[in-house]
Amino acid sequence: MMAAPLEAQISPGPLAGAHASLEGPTRCTQCHGNRRDAMGPQCVSCHKDIGWLADRNRGYHGGAAVKGTPCASCHPDHAGKEFEMVQWPGGSAARFDHDLAGWPLKQKHAEAKCDGCHVAKYAVSPPANFSARKTGQGYTGLGTTCTSCHEDVHRAALGQNCTQCHDAASWTVTPGFDHDTTAYPLQDKHAEVKCNDCHLDARLTPKRDGKGQPVPVYTPVSFSTCQDCHADPHSGALGPKCADCHTTAGFQVIDKKRFDHARTRYPLQGRHAAVSCADCHQDFSTPAEKKPAFATCTSCHRDAHNGTATLAGKPVDCASCHSVGGFTPSTYTVASHAGTTYPLEGKHAAVRCAACHIRSATATAVTRYGSSKVVMRPTFARCTDCHADDHGGQLKARADHGECSACHRVSGWTPSTFDSAAHAPLKLALDGRHQQVACTACHGAGRKALPPINVTTAGVGKANFFFAVTETDCAACHADPHQGRFTSGGERAKAEGCRACHGTQAFRPSTAGVAEHAAFGFPLEGAHRATACSACHKELGEAPPARSSLRLAGTRFTDLRFAAKQGCADCHASPHGSQFDAWNAKGGCAACHSAEAFTPADRFDHNTDAAFALTGAHEAVPCARCHVRQPGATDSASVIYAPLSGKCETCHGKESR
Repeated sequence: MMAAPLEAQISPGPLAGAHASLEGPTRCTQCHGNRRDAMGPQCVSCHKDIGWLADRNRGYHGGAAVKGTPCASCHPDHAGKEFEMVQWPGGSAARFDHDLAGWPLKQKHAEAKCDGCHVAKYAVSPPANFSARKTGQGYTGLGTTCTSCHEDVHRAALGQNCTQCHDAASWTVTPGFDHDTTAYPLQDKHAEVKCNDCHLDARLTPKRDGKGQPVPVYTPVSFSTCQDCHADPHSGALGPKCADCHTTAGFQVIDKKRFDHARTRYPLQGRHAAVSCADCHQDFSTPAEKKPAFATCTSCHRDAHNGTATLAGKPVDCASCHSVGGFTPSTYTVASHAGTTYPLEGKHAAVRCAACHIRSATATAVTRYGSSKVVMRPTFARCTDCHADDHGGQLKARADHGECSACHRVSGWTPSTFDSAAHAPLKLALDGRHQQVACTACHGAGRKALPPINVTTAGVGKANFFFAVTETDCAACHADPHQGRFTSGGERAKAEGCRACHGTQAFRPSTAGVAEHAAFGFPLEGAHRATACSACHKELGEAPPARSSLRLAGTRFTDLRFAAKQGCADCHASPHGSQFDAWNAKGGCAACHSAEAFTPADRFDHNTDAAFALTGAHEAVPCARCHVRQPGATDSASVIYAPLSGKCETCHGKESR
């Protein structure tokens, strides 16, 4: 037999129990190698898990505190079977500073027992495959991810990095998670909702963990519409976009800027658009508040007229006369009023409703007429039910007691309907220019150019109109340029007074014609019929045009006396001088001339009226051959008619014989 090597015969002492299989002088090199080799490689050849960690700078042996330190420095051997090869820094495993292992224990991990984690079921990393100990407690082989020890209840849906959301303090809180980083940030009321209220909803069909508990579903979770989570209390009546009305601040918080009430059966218009939601819906706690009645205005509003607003005898809803734009002005138009017992016509069509439908000031107004106090059925049988008698009661003695409609129209107080035909039965019928004169020119208290009416005793009323005027004669209103000569009691009185010569259409020209002139003692015949009045009555030519003939107009008239005319000489000068003075007894000018014309002298007969009868050839001789003008004379009086000689030689010379 060969002798054993010297080295094998020298042993410091028995090996620890863990290395008992290496006992014996022939196995020394399994740990010590050759004399010059370090022991480290031999150690990790058995303790592969330690070598794997050290090579990767992981775990306690890969940390800076011990890496590179010879194994025997911390794990000496040959001290007996009972010798503990592992000397824990700090004195025991419980006192070990876990930071040295590269995995600081924090929060709940700091409270955990060593054997709560360092068990075979959690040894899932590669070092566990190298460890000689497959069962029982071990300090290598634990993973650094949460799922190496804890169940991934999210089933890898959220990735493997649990610390993005969780920490070691509690699984039920997620301090590292910010929902704002997701596609659905939580706002307002959503921020107050517990996670499981959404992520354990039955619609997500959550799975169950190893303990049979439902696992929250975090992805995928649909959220494109509110109905993904919430039931539609409107049953689809308002469409799918809840956010058009609601906000995440609460279901009862309505976004007025986005909510379109027009999508409901009652669009908000007019004044309703400014009404607070709570005024109609209050707190939405009852179906009636969610969907208040709106078929009639009185569903929300009290009847301000207490049932007095009726059409055809039946009360009507407010909408019959008012709009949502406001209670005033009323939408009850003039056309609408036409269907009542009092249609609005003329000026009444422009009158404000409140002018007739006044607010009652009586103590019982609210009881009778409602909160508006508006009298909806004013009396209207007579004009004076609404209008004051502007004539001060002057017409009360009439059969109609002075009813306004007898003389006025609803189209306006003026002009009056009391026309010339109505005036005819009175003391003074209106004709001619009188038909064009304004009523107030005679009946007005402030009438011009006429004697004033004593308004202090007449009682003319607000209209200042006096009916009982006494003037009926022309001279009572108009100035008389004839100074009363033709009126009753005058020098040449006429039964009809002014109307004998004038009409009511105009004073000039006079209405006195040829027939009337015959009654004045001088019938107009022949050429006189075509002669202008002013040719005989020279004073007419002197009268200037009058602006007004009224007595107080201030017009100054020429005295038109119209003296009587008798003979021709009153108007015409004699062209014969004194040649026919002897004929005055025979009728003067009329003995030879008629009124038809001065020439020829159709009444003169040369055979009977003169001493020289015209016979024979004398009948054809022109008058001027015998009755010649005196030499050098130019006027007609120089024509010689008498006396003339009847002798032949007076006209015929000797040479003519």
